[in-house]
Amino acid sequence: MLPGIQLFDLTGKVAIVTGGSKGLGLAMAAGLASAGSDLILISRHEEESRAAADQLMADYGKRAIGLAADVTRPEEVTDMVQRTLSEFGRIDILINNAGINIRGPMDELTYEQFQQVQRINVDGPWLCTRAVVASMKNAGSGRIIHLASTLGLVGLANRTPYTASKGAIVQMTRAMAMELAPYGITCNAICPGPFLTEMNLPIADTEEAKISILGATALKRWARLEEIQGAAIYLASNASSYVTGSLLTVDGGWTAH
Repeated sequence: MLPGIQLFDLTGKVAIVTGGSKGLGLAMAAGLASAGSDLILISRHEEESRAAADQLMADYGKRAIGLAADVTRPEEVTDMVQRTLSEFGRIDILINNAGINIRGPMDELTYEQFQQVQRINVDGPWLCTRAVVASMKNAGSGRIIHLASTLGLVGLANRTPYTASKGAIVQMTRAMAMELAPYGITCNAICPGPFLTEMNLPIADTEEAKISILGATALKRWARLEEIQGAAIYLASNASSYVTGSLLTVDGGWTAH
């Protein structure tokens, strides 16, 4: 039996993190690197991905590569996976983090805006997971981690595109867990609450945020980006070997009441 702390060791593992050049994606990538994992960081902007990868290599001494890919384009997702396998020879961990949020009353949003959120937040994780499972099946192990949201569990006005997409991720997580379990692959979701990411900066100082978001948390504050790292390391490591189809909320107690 491994000593407890060794269960979290990711030395020798290779992780793909989509939306990995900034925000929660970069924070989770840094967490995995601190535990020993090598990394492929994905964003639509190659310069951003490469700069983030270079910084992680400098900070943690692990190999990191930054690539450009649009997670809604199957051919680019396939290229991303092939490049990872050619560079590292394996894929142990996939974190599906890339996502967007378009807010507004539903009668003021366009159908195209609704579809855009679904393409990136739902189609993207499905395409990326589909692309890595062959390699993971061959290896007999793997960790799929989706970024859902507390808004996949509870409702909030003026968020119909986003809540629909994250509710879909919750159910996708459960279905994938059942499908992939026979191959030694686990699939879980992290459900972040109010993190002060670039996505949330537009509402950070609004009355809605103070009352409906921060006011509804037990801790009464925005989460710091690094506070997502423990959940990512746990779900990526052997410490979570008997955990699949689960939702891990990191929300300051927002969904506790």
